[in-house]
Amino acid sequence: MKLASVNEIKEELSHLSQKDLLAFCMRLVKFKKDNKELMNYLLFQSDNQQLYLQQVKDEITEMFKEINSSNLYFAKKSLRKILRITNKYIKHTGSGQVEIELLFHYCSTLQSSGIPFKKSTALNNLYLAQVKKIDKALSTLHEDLQYDYSKLVQQLR
Repeated sequence: MKLASVNEIKEELSHLSQKDLLAFCMRLVKFKKDNKELMNYLLFQSDNQQLYLQQVKDEITEMFKEINSSNLYFAKKSLRKILRITNKYIKHTGSGQVEIELLFHYCSTLQSSGIPFKKSTALNNLYLAQVKKIDKALSTLHEDLQYDYSKLVQQLR
């Protein structure tokens, strides 16, 4: 079965009534947890991005506190899980600035956590990949913001 393109779906949605659109949205929200989380962000949290950013940072910090750092295997699994959750929150916002803030918080919290991530090749590569993602997102921002954030990125290196 061939899926319709985004433009075709947009065109079809423009012809629907408000009642039908509401029914479709509710069905999407009930279908998958990710859809519900995205709808929650769009409806309740997108108007105050700074508060949302602080809540996510607090959640990341709490998850780092729960990591079993005595066993590198379990620490690796936990770090990947935290990164997966962080990337999900980044996708919700769709903002390069939020992406930089959250990835910087993830990397700086990893550095200060006491986990010997530089001893593990996989964890070190994971860390370096996040620094690269920050650099890539940094290139999409306005020049003034790039200058401000580039100082932060230098701390990670």
